[in-house]
Amino acid sequence: MAAITKSFPGVRALDGVSFEVVAGEVHALVGENGAGKSTLMKILAGAYTADGGTIEIDGKPVTIDGPKAAERLGIGMIYQEFNLVPDLGVIENIVLGIEPTRGVFLDTKAAASRATAVLAELGITLPLDRPARRLSVAEQQLTEIAKALVRHARLIVMDEPTAALTDRETDALFALIAKLKAQGVAFVYISHRLEELPRIADRITVIRDGRAIETRATSALPQNEMIQLMVGRALEAHFPDLPQVATDAPVRLAVRDLRAASNVNGVSFEVRAGEIVGLAGLVGAGRTEIVRAIAGADVATGGEIVVDGKPVVARNPHAAIEAGIAFITEDRKAQGLVLGMTVRENTTLAHLAAYSRGPFISRAEEVGITNREIAELRIRTPSSEQAVKNLSGGNQQKVVLAKWLTGDARVFLFDEPTRGVDVGAKAEIYTLMLQLLARGAGIVMVSSELPEVLGMSHRILVVRGGKIAAEFARADATPEAVIAAAAGVAA
Repeated sequence: MAAITKSFPGVRALDGVSFEVVAGEVHALVGENGAGKSTLMKILAGAYTADGGTIEIDGKPVTIDGPKAAERLGIGMIYQEFNLVPDLGVIENIVLGIEPTRGVFLDTKAAASRATAVLAELGITLPLDRPARRLSVAEQQLTEIAKALVRHARLIVMDEPTAALTDRETDALFALIAKLKAQGVAFVYISHRLEELPRIADRITVIRDGRAIETRATSALPQNEMIQLMVGRALEAHFPDLPQVATDAPVRLAVRDLRAASNVNGVSFEVRAGEIVGLAGLVGAGRTEIVRAIAGADVATGGEIVVDGKPVVARNPHAAIEAGIAFITEDRKAQGLVLGMTVRENTTLAHLAAYSRGPFISRAEEVGITNREIAELRIRTPSSEQAVKNLSGGNQQKVVLAKWLTGDARVFLFDEPTRGVDVGAKAEIYTLMLQLLARGAGIVMVSSELPEVLGMSHRILVVRGGKIAAEFARADATPEAVIAAAAGVAA
């Protein structure tokens, strides 16, 4: 790709970017949210058309005017949000669009043969008849890889492939990538998990503000220098110092014997003003289910939730919001935002009554508060009227935060607050959390990143089987002790 340019209304997303990938290589593409990584790859995959520049495959100029054209050229794109049909099985998803037929009917034997052949070649086993919606994240990802290879992809683009995988699933994915590399398949690897790049990437290209800043061999680009290239400034890579919790700080949130059918089995804990309590645990332990039950998103079947000494009587999201509880969900696209709405509409959505004058909503007040949040949170958007779906993942996460900052929340439930965001946005989110503490808020934080739990929590509660299995003060928490408690083994 040479001198690629692309503009959207009010935004120059790419400004003369050049990028190359060679056979049998994993070339990592890194940069802050909104830097232009995904836009560049969507042009390669035919989802967008470049305004200028050229693309060559095997040294020959090509025109990629749609996904089918990219597919014919051997380019496969695996998006962060997988592109599977939820109610179709593995076989049907793998051959979708290239189905073998007998007349007007699907040739099920040929389809199964084609799908099982590529899975056998990959050396993986999948439940072939299970609908995609019932597959694990790792199984969905393997289905996407098989889907690309059955179309003879020679270049596979992977966007945040390990964001929702366990360590074991990540190891299996890396082994599969190494196997395909040896067969000459090339990969473009987009990830905010910079620590994993030395394990998987041969080269790294850094993109900043729509420009390719530098390309180097992975071994020649230390992480601290990579971060500086990404953000254009030196950035402290560690977690900020947490303020001490006052010994007489009031209890903001008290959870007593909370139960829910979703996997919450008698949970009790307290959070004081100015305190971050981290929930750690393995996948499926019940961490998300606990905060969802507190927020009224899942129905509690027993127990008590108390905010500032007052019980939350109705167990639903509206009652939680009225009580001063804000819930920053794990899945911002499906649960935290209305993607077709604007930044303004999403920012004011949870507190519309504050902007209502009789049956009407004051647009001027909405715009004013939204522009304030855009400035304070440094949301990259051409205006408050931009559709949220057009923002990068990190900026979408900031809009979720803006939605709750416009209200009067005193308890904040953060579920995976920095998943899929870059190092610069992470630092901004951590700073925001400290500002909330300074205002007297109490925070419950769920995170699958153990360093984040250890670095951003005053106390750590380890969840196992929907219960609190252990509690650690910040000074006593070690990775080994937390993991042992999560797994139910002696440290």
